[in-house]
Amino acid sequence: MDPTTDNAGNTGDPGTARASLEALRAEIAKAVVGQDPAVTGLVVALLCRGHVLLEGVPGVAKTLLVRALASALELDTKRVQFTPDLMPSDVTGSLVYDTRTAEFSFQPGPVFTNLLLADEINRTPPKTQSSLLEAMEERQVTVDGTPRPLPDPFLVAATQNPVEYEGTYPLPEAQLDRFLLKLTIPLPSRQDEIDVLTRHAEGFNPRDLHAAGVRPVAGPADLEAARAAVAKTTVSPEITAYVVDICRATRESPSLTLGVSPRGATALLATARAWAWLTGRDYVTPDDVKALALPTLRHRVQLRPEAEMEGVTADSVINAILAHVPVPR
Repeated sequence: MDPTTDNAGNTGDPGTARASLEALRAEIAKAVVGQDPAVTGLVVALLCRGHVLLEGVPGVAKTLLVRALASALELDTKRVQFTPDLMPSDVTGSLVYDTRTAEFSFQPGPVFTNLLLADEINRTPPKTQSSLLEAMEERQVTVDGTPRPLPDPFLVAATQNPVEYEGTYPLPEAQLDRFLLKLTIPLPSRQDEIDVLTRHAEGFNPRDLHAAGVRPVAGPADLEAARAAVAKTTVSPEITAYVVDICRATRESPSLTLGVSPRGATALLATARAWAWLTGRDYVTPDDVKALALPTLRHRVQLRPEAEMEGVTADSVINAILAHVPVPR
């Protein structure tokens, strides 16, 4: 096999890479009905080397969505079910004593993979949640003073139930800031729900995605080519200033106690570039910034208690800022 060709038969050509990543939608749609915005967000995160937090009530196919993405990609994937008794070493790995050699050896945890599904991440205490911080930020795990690099690509796709639900622990602000995007998974429309039940009645088994026809359509070569193309996407000084003005406006909002950090501004610029490339352009427009503002920024702000009591949401504050900040021409 040509070294520039992956097992899915894809080369590292940018045009082919874009077509392959767009084909992910069609593959995932074989298993998940009507979640195109979430699928797009996952693809954007892959292009930006970022991580994704999926939030929604139980039963809206959050886990199935990530499993379908993993099946449509030529990537190694592992799953961790986060529970109250999960320990940090259950995620990162630990030193194990080998009686044959009388020495300790490192046993890698499930974090050593390309796509880690962290299922119901907010059902485990902060101590275990924090075990992912180094992995998400530094792309490595340190055990007994020894840093161990993670594979590339590496993406954490975490699901969580809304914090109002019993048995959940709010994620620390520092960990939330490590997620590139927070995608909300809504309840399906009436027609989408009918389609879901029709599929099940016809024999669809969500535990067997291979039988559903989900096949790998993109791989590491596609991701590398796509990332290189995204890095060449032009960002004008006016767009950079527009991103900065949006983020600075969150820090001055009377409804917020915590605004977007410079890391958040960098994330918004990166996701806007990825979206511009996915839509077939080699330059970023204000509409690209607006399209990714909510999923990129909603988890990086914190509402004042009085604003929350009045029904204000992070999304409504960000939408008001987008309507207020002057758009470059």
